[in-house]
Amino acid sequence: MMALWLLLHLAFLGLKTTPPLTQAHSFREPAVDQPFFFNLNSSCDVQKPIQIPNNGSAPLLVDVLVFVSKVFNVDILRYTMSSTLLLRLSWLDTRLAWNAPGSRLGPVTLPLELFWMPGLTIREALWVNWQNQNPQAQVDQDGHIELYLAPTTETNCDLELFHFPRDQSECNLSFFAFSNTAMELEFRVHAVNEIVSVKREYVVKDLRSQVPSWQLVPCFQVTLRLENTALKTIIALLVPGEALLLADLCGGLLPLWTERIAYKATLLLGHLVFHSSLVQALPSSSSCNPLLIHYFTVLLLLLFVSTTETVLLVALLARGNPGADTGPSSAPAPRGEQQAQGNPGPNPEAAPRGGKGPRRSWAETADRAFFPVYVAVVLCSQLVFLALWQWAGCKSEPAPGEGAPHGGQPRL
Repeated sequence: MMALWLLLHLAFLGLKTTPPLTQAHSFREPAVDQPFFFNLNSSCDVQKPIQIPNNGSAPLLVDVLVFVSKVFNVDILRYTMSSTLLLRLSWLDTRLAWNAPGSRLGPVTLPLELFWMPGLTIREALWVNWQNQNPQAQVDQDGHIELYLAPTTETNCDLELFHFPRDQSECNLSFFAFSNTAMELEFRVHAVNEIVSVKREYVVKDLRSQVPSWQLVPCFQVTLRLENTALKTIIALLVPGEALLLADLCGGLLPLWTERIAYKATLLLGHLVFHSSLVQALPSSSSCNPLLIHYFTVLLLLLFVSTTETVLLVALLARGNPGADTGPSSAPAPRGEQQAQGNPGPNPEAAPRGGKGPRRSWAETADRAFFPVYVAVVLCSQLVFLALWQWAGCKSEPAPGEGAPHGGQPRL
């Protein structure tokens, strides 16, 4: 009995001292009062990255071919551009070369984990969607690697909207490889325009690529020149504005004693509503705002001047004809004898028309003199706008990073 008890006690002690099998390769939780040290040499902690291929004293040359396949959205209010690209990267990695004893074999496909590739970051990107999450590359017998990447991205673009809606802008896509230095890696880039759809508001008229010099980080840049072909914007903005201005000129032909003041006030109210919607539809900028904003502001001021002139002259004419609001005794005798044959009662509409006096004649003379002057001012404003549209330009102010490098005070 004593021997059986000793065997059971020893077996129980052995179970307490043996660690469980599930904790054989796990990290131990550190005590609260003891510091925790992360072992960087352990293979379980950090996976050793694949180093860039050695090219001797020269940097590794990576050929990049950029295919621009779609520019599907240009937001002028947010100054952004959305595009779809296809990148073909090729370089030489002799570590992946192999010798075939027989005939020359074709390329093989390798997953991303087995070779080095440059990590690209787009500087202007707000978001990037890499359509192929697990890219694979083709490697030939000599170690030449060919890799395809297909990003869809939304990027910032400094749109030049001074001549909107006939504007032209250049948008840049800057690709940086932050994991390497310029002594290790060098890009050679070429861009191809593969956009086949022209049913867009903005079309790509030119495409060029370059490798900026004097960069600490390997990079290359693709520049797209966009041109606005929006006929819809011209019809929706310029045609209504010109129609309101023409209607205002035609309203100046109406006599003062008719409902011209109501006609002018209706046009002014309609242009105010149109101007408020126009300001919301066009972007605001620190410099080089669209010329259309200034143009429609001038049209608003012209309508205001025309309406004010009508209100002042109608008020002067009404003060000079008090007989319109009084009885028949205020009307002249000869005119009253003529009205007695047809309508003996007072005629409120005929009283101002038949009333004579220095104020009425002065108001009509001022109205006849104002109309040709107003027409001349309107025509001159249209000619000035066309001249500015054709020949005027606007140079944007320098960016804070260019005007004040390294965080210095801006140049005034």
